[in-house]
Amino acid sequence: MTETKPRPAPSTRADYRYFQTITTRWQDNDVFGHVNNVVYYSWIDTAVNNFLIENGILEVGTSEIVGVVAETNLRYLREIAYPSPVTVGIRVARLGTSSVRYASAVFRNEDISASAEGFFVHVYVRRATMTPTPIPAAQRAAFLAIT
Repeated sequence: MTETKPRPAPSTRADYRYFQTITTRWQDNDVFGHVNNVVYYSWIDTAVNNFLIENGILEVGTSEIVGVVAETNLRYLREIAYPSPVTVGIRVARLGTSSVRYASAVFRNEDISASAEGFFVHVYVRRATMTPTPIPAAQRAAFLAIT
């Protein structure tokens, strides 16, 4: 007989340090009348990249060192449908030598509990060679600020 573990409670807004508000679009809904799963990943990618741009970590098209996505995961907890506004929360869950693991969550409307949550991993590489490289000190400081 297999024993089932209780599902962990959803995270809350208080668990995250950086937030990005996003407006859902009509095209985000699928034939089942809710936002398609792939759209959630787009929202999280947008929030992470906005954080990077706002903090001088990424200059689109010119940064010598860039983060490439190495791994993602998402757990869906509640449906979201157009026209609900959403907020994506992120924080740094782990900061390695050349990688960052962000904890992420999507919140519907003004909900306190997450509608979806997961993680997103960037490995930092030199753009010219696509080889891993240590994260520079100034960038590490920005990441530590949302740990």
